[in-house]
Amino acid sequence: MRGPLRMRALTAEEERVIGKLAHSRTASARLVERAKIIELAQKGQTIPQIMQQLHLSEPTVRKWWKRFELMGLPGLEDVGRPGTPRHYSDLDRAKIIEVALTRPANLGLAFNCWIFDRLTTSIQQQFGIAMKKTRIFEILHEEGLRWRQQESWFGERLDPEFAQKRGLLKP
Repeated sequence: MRGPLRMRALTAEEERVIGKLAHSRTASARLVERAKIIELAQKGQTIPQIMQQLHLSEPTVRKWWKRFELMGLPGLEDVGRPGTPRHYSDLDRAKIIEVALTRPANLGLAFNCWIFDRLTTSIQQQFGIAMKKTRIFEILHEEGLRWRQQESWFGERLDPEFAQKRGLLKP
């Protein structure tokens, strides 16, 4: 049977942060749980007591106890997880945002404002970025750019004699 683990003495800063995190209602639930493990360990509770009080498994309590011992407060944070690499580079993302913030006329195009379909077509054809419309929309949405609906009346009138039929405008 293993002997009881002893928690090292916490610095004043660690004690303050752990106390604040352990009773936080706004921090992530995982971080609060980890801070509670350390707080209870600091108060002298054993691993079985912490397990029972927080309804956690022994490996979980031991893992966070050891990580805190080795790394201090940063040891309570999640470590990055592996995953699929990004499909598009930061350069592509920056180019999309740059194009969206530039007037089409300044790029030599025959119109003065972007609508989403024109923008995506321009990005795909002129700049050679093969990206789906939904991904372009997500990138621009993350950047805070929003799109208006295209006006249906924009462009030439259906009736070429509309101005004559309407008559003079009264001031």
